[in-house]
Amino acid sequence: MNKVLFKYLLINYFKTIFKVILIFYSFGLILNLFEEIEFFKNINISLLMPLSLTALYIPNMIIKLLPFIVFISSMWFMLNLRNSKDLLTLKVFGYSNFKIFFVLAFTSFLFGWFILFAINPITSIMVKYYEQTKSEYSRDIDHLVSINKNGLWIKENLDNGYRIISADKTKNKILKNVNIFSLDKDYSLKETINSSFANIDTNEWVLNKVTITSYKDGLNSKKTVENYKITSEYDYKKITNLFKNFDTMSFIDLILSYEELNNRGYNKDYLDQSLNTMLSLPFFLFIMTALASILTMNTLKKSNNFTFIVAGLIVCVGIYYFKDLSLALGQTNRISLSIAAWIPVVVIGLFSSIGILQINEK
Repeated sequence: MNKVLFKYLLINYFKTIFKVILIFYSFGLILNLFEEIEFFKNINISLLMPLSLTALYIPNMIIKLLPFIVFISSMWFMLNLRNSKDLLTLKVFGYSNFKIFFVLAFTSFLFGWFILFAINPITSIMVKYYEQTKSEYSRDIDHLVSINKNGLWIKENLDNGYRIISADKTKNKILKNVNIFSLDKDYSLKETINSSFANIDTNEWVLNKVTITSYKDGLNSKKTVENYKITSEYDYKKITNLFKNFDTMSFIDLILSYEELNNRGYNKDYLDQSLNTMLSLPFFLFIMTALASILTMNTLKKSNNFTFIVAGLIVCVGIYYFKDLSLALGQTNRISLSIAAWIPVVVIGLFSSIGILQINEK
C-alpha cells in the first residue's frame, strides 16, 4: 500500500508541475512574441521567425522561474490533496505531514539536479542560437566585441576608417598583449600598435611598452614609446556588461570550463555568481516546496482557495524582490556575488525549518 501511495504522490505532483509549466510557457510565448515582432517589424521576414525564436527563448526563462513554478505547483497539489480528503486518507495509512512534505521536497530537490544536468545544456544551446540569429538581424552591429579561445576581439567604426583590437586576455581592467590595427575606409592597413598591456578602466586607454608601425606609400616606419593613449568606445565596465549573460553557458560548461573561461577574459565574479546561482537551484526548489507545505498543511479542513492564491502571490513577489536585493548587494560590492546567490536560500530555509516543525505537530 505504501508503494501505491508513494507512486500516487509522485505522479500527481509531476502532473501538477507540468500543468503549471505549460501555463507559464503559454504566457511567456504570448508576451515575448510581441517583443520579437517589434524587433523584426521593419525586416522582411515571415511570422515563423519571431515565433520560432520565442519558442527557443522561453524554456530558459522557465528555468529561471522554476522556484516560483515549483512553489505554485506544490500549493496547488497540496490544496487539491487536502480539499479532496486524500490528505486524511494518507494520514490513516501512516503518512504524517512531515513525511508528505519530505517526499515532495526531496522530489523537487532531485528535479532541480535533473534540470541542471539534462535540461540546462539543451536550453543553453537554444539561447545561443537565439542570440546568434538576432545578432544577424541587428541594426547596431557597427561595433562588435567577441571573446573566444583566441582572446578578446573588438571592431570599432571611426570617422576615417576602422579599428580592430585584439588581446590575449582581460584581467583586473588590464588587457595583455594588445594589438591594434587601424584601417582606412577601403580597409587598407594604415597603422599597427603593439602593447604589452593596456589599462582600460576608462574610455581613454593607457597603453604601456608600445611599438607603433605606420604604413604609407609602400613604406613603413616604426617607433617605440613607453606610454600611449587611445580613445575607445569601450571601457572595462562596458566590455564586462556585454558578457554578463551566461545563459548561453550550461551548468556543465561552467564546471568543466571554469578556468578556461576565466583565462579568456570572462569576469570571475560573474562566473562565480552564475555558477552558484545554478548550484543553489535544487536547494531553492526544496525550500519553496517547504514554504508551500507550511501555507497549506496547517489543517485538514476545506478552505477558500482564493485566500491561498493571494498569499502565494504575495510570497512569490516578496521572494523575487528579496533575491533582487541580495543581487544588488553583491553588485555594489557590499557582499560577494557568490554569497548573494545563496542568501535567499539560507534565509528562507531557516524560516521554513521552523514552520515545518510546527506542521509536523498537527
